[in-house]
Amino acid sequence: MGGPGQLVQNTRQQADACRHLGSPLYGGLLDRIADDIATGGPCARVLAGHEGSRVRDAVPLRLMGAVHGLVLAGHAPGLARYYPSAGGTAPQRPEDAWPALREAVAGHPGRIRRWLARPPQTNEPGRANLLIAGVLHALGGEERPVRLLELGASAGLNLRADRFRCTAPGHAWGPAGSPVRLDGAWRGPVPGWLSEGAARHPALTVVERRGCDPDPVDPLSFQGALALRAYVWPDQTERAARLSGALRIAAGVPAVVERTGAADFLSAVRLEPGTLTVVWHSVMRQYVPDEEWRRVEAELERLAAAATKEAGFAHIAFEPRRVRPLRGFLLSVRRDAGETAYPAEAAPHGLPAWTPVPVR
Repeated sequence: MGGPGQLVQNTRQQADACRHLGSPLYGGLLDRIADDIATGGPCARVLAGHEGSRVRDAVPLRLMGAVHGLVLAGHAPGLARYYPSAGGTAPQRPEDAWPALREAVAGHPGRIRRWLARPPQTNEPGRANLLIAGVLHALGGEERPVRLLELGASAGLNLRADRFRCTAPGHAWGPAGSPVRLDGAWRGPVPGWLSEGAARHPALTVVERRGCDPDPVDPLSFQGALALRAYVWPDQTERAARLSGALRIAAGVPAVVERTGAADFLSAVRLEPGTLTVVWHSVMRQYVPDEEWRRVEAELERLAAAATKEAGFAHIAFEPRRVRPLRGFLLSVRRDAGETAYPAEAAPHGLPAWTPVPVR
């Protein structure tokens, strides 16, 4: 399907996803936006040129991020009263906020179109739950420093994942005083490989924090922090608190995010003796063109083949996958040139995780 109908369908699909992921406010507003697109309203006009976009382009989320940015910057006071992120109160009926959102879109088309040019920069700290679990899985009983390299790093917040605190009933790992608490990290019994890994490695030694992104965000700048906050759904206050904590950590723990694509970034990576080189990415595959991803896979194979006892390599990913008999947002861990393991599944924002259940 092409034309406005496709964008309407994509918007309704995103509305359902937001409701499922705990944002009734966005669910209801996106339904109204879909209606507005279908009838040629302000949302249709500001989204002109995006009618044929694919689901993976996430145009509805780009629009919501743009509007949230207006709210946080003080340009949409009428809508702010409905956004908890701006001190407001989420309405019991999300449609009550629709007139104010429609007014904000109609009044700021230029600002919104500039936001639409970039993909959502969620940089979700909750997904660090899977990164840390993956690193512990990859290390096993080894004691060696870690080089942490991230593809699609955005602002590089998860390059500081070892500074976050994860907790589950009867278990905890990461610094006790961290401003980022990933509570409820695991649903059901914590598996032995994770509890043993956390006990064996109470603190990780990370000797390099480096990533890449086609359009990186500076988390220490006002505009960068605003962009990151704008892509957190305004009625999800726990996510907002995790982001605030991660921004505090970023101010004190340096990391480098290069403005380049994933394949070009990996082509310059070499393994280093005495370390475990970890290449990590989370929910970013959908934004990478297939041709480039084939190059990424070739570079990952090169690094896996180059691994030795002295210079280790791990590819850790948290992506939506279908790997029989598993399907969902899966943590995958491949150590050196070995087989890929799928030790965990999780909600799309990373919390909670659980042991994967085969799909019949």
